[in-house]
Amino acid sequence: MNVKRVVSGLVLFPLVVVLLVFGNKYIVDVAVSIIAIMSLHEFYKAFRTGNKANPIDWIGYLAAAMISIIHIVPSNWILKTIGLLLPVSILLLFLHVIITDLKIDIKDIAVTFFGICYIAIFLMFIPIIHENLRNGKFLIWYVFFSAWGTDIFAYFIGKAFGKHHFTEISPNKTIEGCIGGVFGAILLTTLYTVACNHIFNVQFSYTVMAVVSFVLSLLSQLGDLAASSIKRYAGIKDFSNLIPGHGGMLDRIDSIVFIAPFAYFLFMML
Repeated sequence: MNVKRVVSGLVLFPLVVVLLVFGNKYIVDVAVSIIAIMSLHEFYKAFRTGNKANPIDWIGYLAAAMISIIHIVPSNWILKTIGLLLPVSILLLFLHVIITDLKIDIKDIAVTFFGICYIAIFLMFIPIIHENLRNGKFLIWYVFFSAWGTDIFAYFIGKAFGKHHFTEISPNKTIEGCIGGVFGAILLTTLYTVACNHIFNVQFSYTVMAVVSFVLSLLSQLGDLAASSIKRYAGIKDFSNLIPGHGGMLDRIDSIVFIAPFAYFLFMML
């Protein structure tokens, strides 16, 4: 395995732990907002690099910055605020078109708005799960462990046993690796459930959490493929070289971004 990738992972994991375990809701909100802005910057740059579009950066950054104040809004208004953010973003985008006399076209608007939905809106659910759900400080780790377990086990199982190619979107992925990733995510989250139940006396259902992990693992792999399809369209290998061995911020969190809103609604059904 790439040594830089391992070292970067060992450095980043404690930072995530410190943030989510010891950070209050405002610190978590600001941190996620910064990550969203960095990811949007990489996302918009990818489309410019490939000459596919000319996104309106500042509107995307403004939407991502809203994450930093999400918990200043009363809790019963948070989802309504997210819903309001979408039409306001479209309003600002078309105002920009009018003010610039059509120097920005519909493709630029579409890419800008897609980035807002895909990154800013999806990432908003990380602090919402963490702070607004009962036992949210424990539930949030199912998002990370499902994504990380899938990534780690898919890599090793794919390397050791992968024989059947899965998709042209990501040539290195195999069916064996995908299956191994699902089992790895379930294994890792089950161990986490044991720790929650026996150390913190939370009493999560092993069966329910295994099913949640199964669903999140599948979505995690779809999220990885979604990011790969964007990179292939833009003609780039990584979104940036920010994190050694991982690529950019969005390369590192693409699966987490994708599964966060689905995790929220799964936990709500619990």
